[in-house]
Amino acid sequence: MRSLIADWDASTPWWAYSQASRASLGSVMAVILAIRLTPGRFQCQSFRMTTLVTGATGAQGGAVARLLLARGHVVRALTRDPGGAAAGRLRAAGAEVVGGDFDDPASLSAALVGVGSVFAVTTPFGTDPATETRQGIALVDAAAGVDHIVFTSAANADRGTGIPHFDSKQRIEEHLAAGSVRWTVLGPAAFVDDKFGEWSLSGLRRGVLGLPMPSDAPMHLVAVADIAAVAVLALEQPGRFDRVRMDLAGEVTTPAAMASVLTAAIGSPIRHHRPPMEVVERHSMDLALMFRYFSEVGLDVAVPALPEITWTRYADVVAGMPWGELLREG
Repeated sequence: MRSLIADWDASTPWWAYSQASRASLGSVMAVILAIRLTPGRFQCQSFRMTTLVTGATGAQGGAVARLLLARGHVVRALTRDPGGAAAGRLRAAGAEVVGGDFDDPASLSAALVGVGSVFAVTTPFGTDPATETRQGIALVDAAAGVDHIVFTSAANADRGTGIPHFDSKQRIEEHLAAGSVRWTVLGPAAFVDDKFGEWSLSGLRRGVLGLPMPSDAPMHLVAVADIAAVAVLALEQPGRFDRVRMDLAGEVTTPAAMASVLTAAIGSPIRHHRPPMEVVERHSMDLALMFRYFSEVGLDVAVPALPEITWTRYADVVAGMPWGELLREG
């Protein structure tokens, strides 16, 4: 298979590539957790809350569930596959795992019994933006009796970007804001964590970092662990974050700067390559519109000044990666 970096393979979604290399993603999470697990990040809490975490077997939901458990809270983890391996790991960590589906109102109602707050994450990938909107609204409606909903959206999704998987979240945000439940919306920028899957490693082995953006275009990045930290902070302090929308980025870099960081960490030259937009369009018009927006309009995200949060930096993650192992072919 040709490298996604050299010519985005239209037969394989980029998010499938990001899931393909479990070893590399495990390395990323190990590095980020080592950076983040420092004392004094949050004050100790004298209360226990019960939170329904949706998408609990995914990246954001899983990170939120684990941090809530680590801080002594009760987690009810909602998943469509309660018998799966990821659900089993959450159960072993102390979560109550329940089966449920956004398209099954009865399952949502059952999962919400006795719950005080909800962490909500939705995605169009695997379905479509219209389905994401419908399911997100169904969850918000089902959770009308809770005290607080924290919804993770996308950076600048409230601005009518024309990017389908941003606009679908904007409609959920609007429905949430029209209700009576306290809410907080988080708008993460691009994830640090999904930049080291096999789709990226295949290019790095040839000295190429592929991103369909100009080399000097601003690239906003945030680590999933940082999203989880802000989400838990909001869940623990609902009054402070009531009806607050925050776009999240730990830093603003550029593809050229990312290539320089990789060069220093790997010990061999890495250059940025910009795949043609028509190649991206053949793969996904949605993603092409996103990268065109990043390149031509640009995200408008200020790094939030939250004293409890120490933002993960791309360079810190890259410096701690086991590059000799990850770049070994075969």
